[in-house]
Amino acid sequence: MERSQLSLIEKDLRQKLVFLTGPRQVGKTHLALDLLKKSANGVYLNYDNLEDRAIIHRSAWLPATELLVLDELHKMAGWKNYLKGVFDTKPAQLRILVTGSARLDTFRSSGDSLAGRYFRHRLNPLSVVEVAQASESTLDALMTRGGFPEPFLAETDQDADRWRMQYVDGLVRTDILDFERIHDLKAVQLTMELLRRRVGSPISITSLAQDVACSPNTIKKYLDIFEALFIVFRVTPYHHNIARSLLKEPKLYFYDTGMVKGDDGLRFENMMAVSLLKHVNAIEDYEGKRAALHYLRTKEKKEVDFALALEDQPTFIIEAKLSESDLAPSLRYFHEKYGFPAVQVVRHLRQERMAGDIPIRRALNFLRELKM
Repeated sequence: MERSQLSLIEKDLRQKLVFLTGPRQVGKTHLALDLLKKSANGVYLNYDNLEDRAIIHRSAWLPATELLVLDELHKMAGWKNYLKGVFDTKPAQLRILVTGSARLDTFRSSGDSLAGRYFRHRLNPLSVVEVAQASESTLDALMTRGGFPEPFLAETDQDADRWRMQYVDGLVRTDILDFERIHDLKAVQLTMELLRRRVGSPISITSLAQDVACSPNTIKKYLDIFEALFIVFRVTPYHHNIARSLLKEPKLYFYDTGMVKGDDGLRFENMMAVSLLKHVNAIEDYEGKRAALHYLRTKEKKEVDFALALEDQPTFIIEAKLSESDLAPSLRYFHEKYGFPAVQVVRHLRQERMAGDIPIRRALNFLRELKM
């Protein structure tokens, strides 16, 4: 399956370095190999491979190389200055793609030696937009198997479950331990298991710390690691004062919807969150506009699932429902009080319609219209 971002990355490679980031096994290497097939002289080097690492340290690829793919380069000490040197002295024909399964902004040091030299691309799980002739069964698969290519395309649910068991074990035992020294592996495992059951609810650091029997600072550290490794992402409550918003409890969602432990309603909400995150990432990466995904909540606990913001201003608010077709009172409240454009998105809906001036949309149709 060819990813929709391939042509966009190909275009950007002609101008600058390209950073391609995203969760482990989301398809970054497959996309890079598709690009290499189009290049007469391409080289793939993975920093985790000892032979490749030696070539990277010596910059010993052939002078005629046209496309250089450097995977997991952020694990190399001084990788930014190294890349700056390679890019500033490269021959005219050389294009460079850097891929990794950790957020590159996690590795920022003082100053940014790569400023103005790269374009960022974030590869997220598959969504309705990327699946040819997507149908209601596509949504079922995205809700149960998630959007990672291997389980999504697996022949049976059992094969998808076997992949996920190994994937989760690898995240905890390999990726997290490689990322940072962790002394209590069981606490990390328990934290992740608890989060799998608390999708879509505001996360209390204090409550989690009590359940795991560790300090709030330790829980914060674990959550930062999960986020940096593209395991979870946080959706913060919208507030015109960003600093105040960050102090409030976020909701957490998993990049892999298949990791969610809960009913179909929670799985649908997580799938919607992943699709909307992908949409706002595309706006930032390809349109150069500040975009963010939030939720809305009042002190009286009136809540709307999602709010899409451009340049810190809500553009529309979204309530996700599995099967209820009556308009959510909270959605109407925020729409009428603040004038936010609103839509209710329903997984199982017989007929799309208007409820006053608020559309009630079938999920499949709504998701088809997102950026990516």
